[in-house]
Amino acid sequence: MTKNALSHTGMTPDFVKTYPGGSLCISAVSDRAFRVRFSPTGPENMPESQILTGDLPPVIPLVRSRDGVTRLELPHVVCELTNASGRLRFLDGDGTLLLAEAERSLIPGLLDDEPIHIAEQAFASPPNERLYGTGCFQDGALDLRGLPRRLTQVNTQISLPFMLSSRGYGLIWHHLGRSELNPPPHRVALAKRAVGKARTATVTTSSGGADVERRTAIFEGEIEITTGGRQAMLLDIGRKMGSRYRVEIDGRTLADHDNFWLPPTTSFFADLTPGRHTVHVEANDTDEPVLHYGPVTDRTVWRSPVTDAIDYVVIAGPSASEVMGGYRQLLGPTPMLPIWAFGYVHCRERFHSSVEIIDTLDEFRRRDLPLDVIVQDWQYWGSHGWNAMRFDEAQYPDPKRLIDEVHRRDARFMLSVWARIDPSSELGKEFARRGYFIEGTDWVDFFNPDAAAFYAQQQEERLRRFGIDAWWQDATEPENDDLAGRMTAAGRGEHVQLAYPLEVTRAVSDSWRAALPDTRALILTRSAFLGQHQYPAFTWSGDVGNDWATLANQIAAGLNMAAAGYAYWTVDAGGFFRPGPGQYDDPAYRERFLRWFQYATFLPMQRVHGFETDTEFWRYGEKVEAVSRAYLELRYRLLPYIYSTAAETAETGVPMMRPLVFDFAADPRALDEVHSYMFGRTLHVAPVLAEGAESWPVYLPGAEGGWFDVWSGDHRVGGRTHDVPSPLDRIPLHARAGSILPVGPVIQSTAGMTRETLTLYVFPGHDGALELYEDDGLSLGHERGEWARIPVRWNDREGTLQIGACQGSYPGMPRVRHLTICRVRPGVSPMTSTTGVVVEYRGAPITVSLE
Repeated sequence: MTKNALSHTGMTPDFVKTYPGGSLCISAVSDRAFRVRFSPTGPENMPESQILTGDLPPVIPLVRSRDGVTRLELPHVVCELTNASGRLRFLDGDGTLLLAEAERSLIPGLLDDEPIHIAEQAFASPPNERLYGTGCFQDGALDLRGLPRRLTQVNTQISLPFMLSSRGYGLIWHHLGRSELNPPPHRVALAKRAVGKARTATVTTSSGGADVERRTAIFEGEIEITTGGRQAMLLDIGRKMGSRYRVEIDGRTLADHDNFWLPPTTSFFADLTPGRHTVHVEANDTDEPVLHYGPVTDRTVWRSPVTDAIDYVVIAGPSASEVMGGYRQLLGPTPMLPIWAFGYVHCRERFHSSVEIIDTLDEFRRRDLPLDVIVQDWQYWGSHGWNAMRFDEAQYPDPKRLIDEVHRRDARFMLSVWARIDPSSELGKEFARRGYFIEGTDWVDFFNPDAAAFYAQQQEERLRRFGIDAWWQDATEPENDDLAGRMTAAGRGEHVQLAYPLEVTRAVSDSWRAALPDTRALILTRSAFLGQHQYPAFTWSGDVGNDWATLANQIAAGLNMAAAGYAYWTVDAGGFFRPGPGQYDDPAYRERFLRWFQYATFLPMQRVHGFETDTEFWRYGEKVEAVSRAYLELRYRLLPYIYSTAAETAETGVPMMRPLVFDFAADPRALDEVHSYMFGRTLHVAPVLAEGAESWPVYLPGAEGGWFDVWSGDHRVGGRTHDVPSPLDRIPLHARAGSILPVGPVIQSTAGMTRETLTLYVFPGHDGALELYEDDGLSLGHERGEWARIPVRWNDREGTLQIGACQGSYPGMPRVRHLTICRVRPGVSPMTSTTGVVVEYRGAPITVSLE
């Protein structure tokens, strides 16, 4: 595995104390973070960090001991040790308690004949705490306090062992192997009672599409509840992946998931009285379901079943933004992506030829449907073998000419590539000869630096030479948690079970940077791990279904990705698995598709994809095309805001889309809002999640000055729920009072983006500020200081907008900007045709008065 320099990532402890069972080591890793490790061996054998950055400035805590307590003090956090018990507490710079350890356990074990340890660390969790993070899960939960989760990397689930607390801290569970959150103490294996009829489904696999026969079965059992009240439940179906599970307890459905691919576990809560309760599970007849259960307690527990130490990092806020700033400092910054990554990305499963790609792109341009990236999915390699890094010459006779034609149409080309290679292909034989596969698989061993470099070199020489603009690194989990039980260059797969996607992304990104040192890269990858955010890599929620419940679950999944420090995340808008050939004329699916696409408009990447589907908007009729065009145009109009928001993420670590804890931590109700979120500082988004809705209940958090409906300009107060008009062409969208929203003209791709014309919409009721960020959008010049920032401030009492002096410059920056300034009110909004105060901005400060 690639290693970082480790002088300041916790290798040298600032404090060591020995207890029965091991040594407790505490290291200051930044001015607001401590790393804690409890190991059965001494500090000289402590595990190195594979994810913390190695170039941090040294920090030395002030160590004080008094009355049996040792304190390690930093400017923003204090670690307090009770010497007798060995338990730790963490306080912020003002002395407020953030986090306190509870029970600790490190038990020896064996993995076959290899000595290992089972690590478990509990922390106190008061009832009013909310916890977010751990990545992208399909259980629909946002607040994870007390919820069990098993962290594995599988299709539709991305595991990032980090949690953000509403109490003002973040915690990295610093382990690369499988981890468990709040593992319940009890289990019951369920017995098969009945088997249903078989059904055939076409699904994606690591070898292409395949027809599989599945039949459901009924499994039953009983559980004994000794402590009544809220119970935490985790269903494990006993296989690497599932496709159907519905859980009933005493006849009440508590979990119901149905998709061609589902993670092997799901979690939920149940309120149960003391006594015996009947459990009824519908699952596949080949499953072996086990229900894990236990009462919810005032504890958060982390567990790693295969490790050599307890290892975690605490980052102090106290605000969520400050926690993310500390996360950024320890794990690296999120990079600026090429500006076209924030335009529309068009996918389908799949294009079959160069002709199809160009014809489709021409139709987008003919219909004035904006687009920036067109994507070739898998199997373009034809008979050459899986991921042979060759195009099928019969259908793609001249790949370079194809991509040149895409570029001539002001678009970019993304290509699907995999971390597995057919071992019988010409390329696969060379990988096998060199010993570069993980044993027993055709997955490349990216933990082997030579294998990773060779893979990236082949991808560069065989494919990128045609002018490819972006990589789609698919199935990087690797698919179906395939490291378990296998040997890698880093040892047994169980030790590094979560880290494979990080190594794939690192290898491909580093290769791109070496080959094109002044061109921004873009990678789309189906999985992620801690530290991967520092590479130019989007990820997404995988091969999900299309129903309303799945759409709703994606919102919590994306927000918990953001809370776990991964800003660049998206979905297959419309769902990957769709209703089949009848979808194009199905009114119910057309409605769902539009609600999916509205949601995707306010994600970091706007993207459509679908299995065995020609996903182009016009195939669904005039209404779908018209509404989709409106949201494409809105996305492009918002690019100045979106790009400035991305720059803020790169600079501060605060994610683009985020749960309301980031902006409204003092509003208890906002902390529990699962299906609404902030997209940048200004926009509150509340997707419609039900059929036939003409209005939608939206809770607007408490905010001084209230909120404005972005569609109508109507004002609404904060701290209450409003019934917001939401016809099929409208998603509830609000701007906070005091916001300044920069909006550009409608363009067909970012190649037509000049930045000379801009409208600034001011939402009055509170003072506000905007920093408009620009660079050339393509090169790495911004890393050399080639950028411009324009500060804008709204003085609400005086009714004046102050546009400050432009700071910095970049090649191609417009000398003059034509600005229209609009004050929002009923009937005057970004969605209405209006006039405002027109000014020329040449980089010098100006002040505009608005009535």
